[in-house]
Amino acid sequence: MMNTPIYLDYASTTPVHPDVADAMVKCLTLDGNFGNAASRTHLFGWKADEAVERARQQVATLISADPREIVWTSGATESNNLALKGAVDAALNGANEAATPGSVVRPNIVVSSIEHKAVLDAAAALAGRGVNVRYVKPNAEGIIEAASIEAAISEDTVLVSVMHANNETGVINPIEDIGKLCRGRGVLFHTDAAQTGGKLSLDVKTLNCDLLSLSAHKMYGPKGVGVLYVRRHPDVKITAQIHGGGHERGMRSGTLATHQVVGMGKAAELASEGLDAAHSKKMRDRFWAGIRHLEQVELNGSFENRLPGNLNISFSGIEGEMMLMSLQGLAISSGSACMSTSVEPSYVLREMGLSERRADSALRFSFGRFTTEADIDIAIEHIIKTVASLSRASA
Repeated sequence: MMNTPIYLDYASTTPVHPDVADAMVKCLTLDGNFGNAASRTHLFGWKADEAVERARQQVATLISADPREIVWTSGATESNNLALKGAVDAALNGANEAATPGSVVRPNIVVSSIEHKAVLDAAAALAGRGVNVRYVKPNAEGIIEAASIEAAISEDTVLVSVMHANNETGVINPIEDIGKLCRGRGVLFHTDAAQTGGKLSLDVKTLNCDLLSLSAHKMYGPKGVGVLYVRRHPDVKITAQIHGGGHERGMRSGTLATHQVVGMGKAAELASEGLDAAHSKKMRDRFWAGIRHLEQVELNGSFENRLPGNLNISFSGIEGEMMLMSLQGLAISSGSACMSTSVEPSYVLREMGLSERRADSALRFSFGRFTTEADIDIAIEHIIKTVASLSRASA
């Protein structure tokens, strides 16, 4: 094992940027901005509220939105739940008001079959309440095609949810085309952009989305805070899922954690000043050039339509868990972080049509702002030696 582990799991979480940490610390102690942003009767509350609104503007700038369209949440998981359940509940409330007495309204939603579990489990919960859920599979390269979404939409569809980029493969979906399609059909469109915030240029108008989820800890901010973008003009109706004070314009109650909100705002500001893509791509390409010649290496998903800092690789003939254990000096993932306790092959790779054996041998490598060329070169050497050793053992 290496003396110092090398972190290559940026798709799971990112370290907090030092400037973000500095901004957060200033919101924790008595001599700082520790107040409750909802306390409007004294200076401490006013200062906290100003900091929250400044952060709201910073996040809005990152995605080219109006600050009034930013709703604070505890992270992308809550944002995804609020988007799906909130939109469906609002649609049901409106439909029931107009329905014939005694009639039953059964709307449907369309989601991709390779969404993060925060979307899939929320969709399953809605299905348990009688909502019809239609699942759309990706093509062999892991892309959700607009034509497949179009085929799944019907007159009863109230919402479509397709992630901007997949958290396991890093494959980027044609969100702009899907959003345009939904807009033309009068269907709400939500995208989980947790993996693309700070990595790709995001413009909610260009993407044609009505709802968009972000998470701070995927873009060098703190864990425990995220946002849901909710489009205005015309207003997108969302029914609150957390009650207790009517915060965030009635869409999400709860005292805001000023330090976390400020941290996400600072992270968004840093991302707006310079996306992480160029350096991550350089590190990814250096890594790929160093291992692609191995006959056991198989890339999963499109290389062209992929996040700049992501590689999902299968090692033919080598079990993924064995490879993972042998590479303990590298912090990598056998799939999405939220499924890391599962011994089942990746459902994302299986939905792409990969064999169970290939899916079982897959590992995710992801690179970021603090990855160095030395890290990459050490990782390449370690992988080459490990593959040779495990291949001999299984021969």
